Amino acid sequence: MMYQHKYRTAAEAVQLIRSGQRVFIHGSAATPVPLVKALQKRHAELEDVELVSITMLGELDLMREEYQRSFFMNSLFVSASVRDVVNQGRGDYVPVFLSQIPQLFKKKILSIDVALIQVSPPDKHGFCTLGTSVDIARAAVDMAETVIAQVNPLMPRTHGNGMVHVSKIDVLVDHTMELPVVNYSSKTDAAVARIGELVASLIPNGATLQLGIGNIPDQVLKNLSGHKNLGLHTEMFSDGVVPLIEKGIIDNSLKKLNPGRSVSSFLTGTRRLYDFVDDNPAVVMMDIGYVNDPSVIRQNPAVVAVNSAIEIDLTGQVCADSIGNYQYSGIGGQMDFMQGASMSENGMPIIAMPSVTKKGISRITPFLKEGAGVVTTRGHVHWVVTEYGIADLFGKNMQQRAKLLIGLAHPDHREDLERAFHERFGKRSMQRI
Repeated sequence: MMYQHKYRTAAEAVQLIRSGQRVFIHGSAATPVPLVKALQKRHAELEDVELVSITMLGELDLMREEYQRSFFMNSLFVSASVRDVVNQGRGDYVPVFLSQIPQLFKKKILSIDVALIQVSPPDKHGFCTLGTSVDIARAAVDMAETVIAQVNPLMPRTHGNGMVHVSKIDVLVDHTMELPVVNYSSKTDAAVARIGELVASLIPNGATLQLGIGNIPDQVLKNLSGHKNLGLHTEMFSDGVVPLIEKGIIDNSLKKLNPGRSVSSFLTGTRRLYDFVDDNPAVVMMDIGYVNDPSVIRQNPAVVAVNSAIEIDLTGQVCADSIGNYQYSGIGGQMDFMQGASMSENGMPIIAMPSVTKKGISRITPFLKEGAGVVTTRGHVHWVVTEYGIADLFGKNMQQRAKLLIGLAHPDHREDLERAFHERFGKRSMQRI
């Protein structure tokens, strides 16, 4: 085996980590679970090790009481694996646009001591790739003092700027493991299916797509089989784009940047997706600082950005990261693409969400919950879609947008929203509503 002198066991590799250091953990499908677990086993020897990451997948069990003095989770995007940690005071959350996280590393606002990553095996020239997640890992690897890499033959070798030469890696850990499987198409209902149809009806031929995470983007993609010459420039994608690429519906022929190639920064899905991107030059995985830069996004034609929300108030303020004071996720790339799409020629930034939660609570509210974070301001909101219709809030005054949003609410909640409308706006002019 080439580079044999760099190979160690996971237990040996994490011996390089010391108390008080900041450790980056590769995220999403590339989460190096064996390295994290090996680090956790050292908890009794360590104090105040700060862990930095975006979404992590896998069985990590970060809430164990014995870890409290050893590890502090400083999350850049709160996912299921760290929600309890962050919300119970065992960690915290950094509000930041996804596009700007690399700046935190490069400017040493968050200097990285050690990076734990997962890579595809080195080729004959000694180059590994960051595989499914280039995103913020590119900057973390570039800036880390020490890089520890899990080498996984099942990690797809991806094209783009996720190449890492073994000379940059201090320790290699050989560990074959299946990547996490997430099937978004299995999580749908009638409301989500209808939202998918409505959003797809807004998308013109030749559009450049950005689709966020979840079942709504998957349903949108299922309704694009009659479209032509679509492009893909998105922070992430899943299995739903694969048949559209294979059928030539997504051909990237009209994009101004990276024509003929689908651009993303990370991806999560099933083995079919991972096999599809493996050594596929038609898919380019790039640094999030490039992919999510609004000045880059705007250069492609008719960018349609589809993102979701937890709730939206009657003036158009969008909360997408918290439920009141409870930190549910993060800012992520929503604002990057909302702004970029709005500046693209014929672009369409879209917020798409079911009208109610699973418990029947209206997502369209008179006011955001106390403590809720505004991810997308009412000045940035354009299109809003629920299963009850489509509204364009751009250029609308406060009363006009409130009326439009009430029309998108579930019928069971419209009377209460109308009452809130009149309490707020009753004494004002109702002209041109």
